[in-house]
Amino acid sequence: MDLAAVSDANATPPGRLPSADPSDWPVAPGWQGLVDQFFASQAGCQLLVFLQQRLAAGAIIYPPQPLRALELTPPEAVRVVVLGQDPYHGPGQAEGLAFSVAPGVALPPSLRNIFKELQRDLGEPLPSFPVPGGSLVRWARHGVLLLNTCLTVEQGQPASHARKGWEPLTDAIIKAVSDHSQAVVFMLWGNHAQSKRALIDGARHLVLCANHPSPFSALRPPVPFIGCGHFSQARAWCDQHVKSPGC
Repeated sequence: MDLAAVSDANATPPGRLPSADPSDWPVAPGWQGLVDQFFASQAGCQLLVFLQQRLAAGAIIYPPQPLRALELTPPEAVRVVVLGQDPYHGPGQAEGLAFSVAPGVALPPSLRNIFKELQRDLGEPLPSFPVPGGSLVRWARHGVLLLNTCLTVEQGQPASHARKGWEPLTDAIIKAVSDHSQAVVFMLWGNHAQSKRALIDGARHLVLCANHPSPFSALRPPVPFIGCGHFSQARAWCDQHVKSPGC
């Protein structure tokens, strides 16, 4: 018997959700009231019961910190919002930030296209692999709220936690940013993200829409992601409207 193979097969997958206890998921103080209100609501309680049941059944759930975007980007620091759909569903990929992957993980196709457009639009060099790789933690710490609309997923099952209860919270976050923040850039890539447009005050904020950066849609009409110019538009907007320009 190959004991090494048995050990690898039984190893805990990296980056999995360890519990369904929100006290294990830190957020910045400015988000705490909104988060507490959600988990005290019927929708929040039902979501936690669902997560507890799935964990008890042996489901492998990602990421380990579902609210990490709210930990790294306080509401008062938000300058740009990028909306994703749900976390990556492969072992070790998701790190609680939309489109971002944990250090040392190969770039998923959508993230690779994001970097390609960043390079095309702003002349930014493509990141070398594995350093710095595809982690967008630096963006999050500089005011980019990388928010998925569903915050957990099961291994190998994309959208498996969609409509299980996260959406009322993430909708409330989007609306809170729209209602209470200074001028913000919202980047809505793909139909799912654009379905949240009604939550955003387009008179106060810059709302940029394009196809999803997935290879299936990045080059297709009506608004191809490659060539959309969102990064240069966001930079120009921030320089004109934000107290600390250059977001």
